[in-house]
Amino acid sequence: QLNDKLANFNFEGKQITNLEMETAGIYGLAKLLGHKAVSMNAILANRATGEFSKNPNKLVDDLIVYCLDKLVK
Repeated sequence: QLNDKLANFNFEGKQITNLEMETAGIYGLAKLLGHKAVSMNAILANRATGEFSKNPNKLVDDLIVYCLDKLVK
């Protein structure tokens, strides 16, 4: 199964912990249109362990503030 293969994949001591698919489309469209793009992700759950954030809204809000702060500096 794909999840098992990803969980066991290792490259130079690094493991894949998340597979985020939408970013590839965003980056591809940006390149085609001559734009710059960035993707920031808040990790809300660990599917492998079944752990979930106790406060996902705060994580997302903190990420938004962090990104906006970096953009204006």
